[in-house]
Amino acid sequence: MVDELSAFLAGRAACTERPLSGLTVLVVEDSRFASEAMRLLCLRSGARIRRADCLRSAHRHLQTYRPMVVIVDLGLPDGSGAKLIADLVAEPARRTVVLGTSGDAAAEAEARAAGADGFLAKPVESLAAFQQLILAALPPGLRPVGLHTLTDTIISPDPLALRDDLARAAAMLADAPDADAIAYITHFLGGIARSAHDPALESAAVALAQAGQKGIPTRARIADVAGVLRARLTASAAI
Repeated sequence: MVDELSAFLAGRAACTERPLSGLTVLVVEDSRFASEAMRLLCLRSGARIRRADCLRSAHRHLQTYRPMVVIVDLGLPDGSGAKLIADLVAEPARRTVVLGTSGDAAAEAEARAAGADGFLAKPVESLAAFQQLILAALPPGLRPVGLHTLTDTIISPDPLALRDDLARAAAMLADAPDADAIAYITHFLGGIARSAHDPALESAAVALAQAGQKGIPTRARIADVAGVLRARLTASAAI
């Protein structure tokens, strides 16, 4: 296993504008748009990034690498990120900072209950907020020494990554989803909508989720969400 702590300590030369220099971040996130935001934030901060899009992929990464920071989305296609958070914080002599993230603000309580050191509410786009949360969660002996500059820059992920997410959601809806699949899709869409600042898509996803939870026939709600997705995909294709 690669010793990420040693690599971090060796490469964390003071850099006022890149306070996370030498640090490796594993992002466990199924949304390409959200992952692209994390990539830009890490790049601007001096950190290296690895990405896993599900729990299985995350476990493969962790068998080989030991990142200093793991950011885990709570809603993943093969299970809850809370279980991964709990597993990571339960490791003996833990040195990894574990953060939760979600488009659902209520998920912070779940992440904290699992033992997360912090929580990133989507949209994750403020460079200063991203850096401050990670720096505050690092053990004192591993925080960069000296002053560092936190620039309040707002990053803008590639819209093509958003289009990929929308197309994936549309394909899942077209595949006659059952109740469990609808619960996952609405969570996925809620995070995308918040990250893209799209209240109409968020509203449609919430209505579908509520219908599913109440046992109300969801065909009309699925059609509503699918219609919003088609409109977004058509608009993005025209750009």
